[in-house]
Amino acid sequence: MANKRLTTTPDWSAATAHLAAVDPIMGDIIARVGPCTLSPRTDYFANLARAIYSQQISGAVAAALFAKFAALFPAKTPTAKGTLALSDADLRGTGLSRQKLAYIRDLAEHFAEGPLATHDFHALSDEEIIDALTAVHGIGRWTAEMFLIFSLNRPDVFPVDDFGIKMNLRRAYGYKKMPKPRTMRRHARPWGPWRTVGTWYLWRLGDLPGE
Repeated sequence: MANKRLTTTPDWSAATAHLAAVDPIMGDIIARVGPCTLSPRTDYFANLARAIYSQQISGAVAAALFAKFAALFPAKTPTAKGTLALSDADLRGTGLSRQKLAYIRDLAEHFAEGPLATHDFHALSDEEIIDALTAVHGIGRWTAEMFLIFSLNRPDVFPVDDFGIKMNLRRAYGYKKMPKPRTMRRHARPWGPWRTVGTWYLWRLGDLPGE
């Protein structure tokens, strides 16, 4: 299922100009990758459900299983209330383990009947959103940070626990070992207040030919 998106991509030109000015290596990455195409994904419940499906399995398998889940809903658009109406057998038929089934139900309860049902995410700080999301079983800080980046496009998020970011930071900047979180935060400090965009470019670095 495709995420719901706004019709226009945000203008990230101020971010790329800042990153290139403070970090010549990042400037080179930006030139090679091209414009930042990060745009909001507004189907919040589905985005988080997809993240739960993706835990500890390959991206291709997760996509196939989530597609089975989405197919249970009208227009293949999962909703919290619709999820609560499904039987355990329905959910197990989409490949969910017992643990992940419990996570999906807890997420649906939080969105349909609990605190996430009334949250205006845009009125909350990054840390307040992380606190709200990590109250759901199965959602940790990394998943909450992905939500901030991809669903809300919060501009200054830097996920130091992301393996792809660790690997590409090491590759691009010549670290001899995988950098530790403290080193990563220090490295990315000059990128602020646009660390999300720097993060996006590090992910894209791995997609370039020869990388």
